[in-house]
Amino acid sequence: MTTQTPFLRQPPAEQALEAADRRSFIKTAGASAAALGLLSVAGTSAYASAAAPTLPALPVGADNFYRSDKVSLQKVAFQNQYGMQIVGNLYLPKSSNAAQLPALVVGHPMGAVKEQSANLYATKMAEQGFAALSIDLPFWGESEGKARNAVAPDLYAEAFSAAVDFLAAQDRVAAGRIGGIGICGSGGFIISAAKIDPRLRAIATVSMYDMGAVTRNGYGKSQTLVQRKAKLAQAAELRNQEYRSGQPIFQNYLPVVLPKDADPVTAMYHSFYRTPRGIAIPAGYTLEQTQNRTLASAVKFMNFYPFNDIETISPRPLLFIAGDQAHSREFSEDAYQRAAEPKELHWVRGANHVDLYDRANLIPWAKLSAFFNQHLAA
Repeated sequence: MTTQTPFLRQPPAEQALEAADRRSFIKTAGASAAALGLLSVAGTSAYASAAAPTLPALPVGADNFYRSDKVSLQKVAFQNQYGMQIVGNLYLPKSSNAAQLPALVVGHPMGAVKEQSANLYATKMAEQGFAALSIDLPFWGESEGKARNAVAPDLYAEAFSAAVDFLAAQDRVAAGRIGGIGICGSGGFIISAAKIDPRLRAIATVSMYDMGAVTRNGYGKSQTLVQRKAKLAQAAELRNQEYRSGQPIFQNYLPVVLPKDADPVTAMYHSFYRTPRGIAIPAGYTLEQTQNRTLASAVKFMNFYPFNDIETISPRPLLFIAGDQAHSREFSEDAYQRAAEPKELHWVRGANHVDLYDRANLIPWAKLSAFFNQHLAA
């Protein structure tokens, strides 16, 4: 892995400006600064527990760190087209006697790592007879990439194609029967990959974010063009400061301690990423350094349009899964409307965005299994 880039706290002036931006956005959009499209994740091979005075009870069925004696696990590494090492966990069903298996690549939420949600999905799908590979996107977790936590949507999409390269070369994998699952931001990244990589034969997204749309427009298109340009101006000034200092300036997108006046979206993410329910911390990181990135990097999402030309994926099938109570449901609805047949939008009743990260009792495993068994058939 590459050497970790040191993290710096925001200068006081930028902290004040960011706080003002946050308050303004909460007032107009009913969401936190996370709604600027810059929320999601953290962690990797080392785990830690949050030292909080009061920890919320785990939601029913929450099992992010699920392990199974029905599958084998192998740590793997492979290169993308740019020579960067991508690290993943390959899960294989122990009970299958098939010479070759249908396979899935599973991507974690934006800013997260494979230990958050992706491993759970890969393990559960391996139990159902698939070879399943969870990956760390470049710049995150155990995968290479410098600066750490950088936003690079093209390289995120490339990671899915690199995973297909790897899977197709494995003896136990049927090279022509590979699909994928993208969770949260990875839903947009895998769609971006699938548009130009027909080897991804079937694609499912879960709690999908269009990181481009949410960064440009906020939730529900609540961010004005004036606000967008102000954010770009702020990012440009921070980039000037980073160049002069030689050090990145990271934002505090998700506080380690939940503020008493936190809005519901921030509280929801905090309940997963900042408690033992979902904490995963990469070696060399602190909890505060997870869920974090620079604004100068994050605004690159404004040039990311994963749903443009989504109809060209057809006739390969698309399955969009989202909670009917999710603040992010607009992105699955948008993708579904734009996509060509065959396509399906599946609502999970009563589920919010994060519920589908780890609540094994709500995640529609049977739906996923049936979808991939049908479309990755021999």
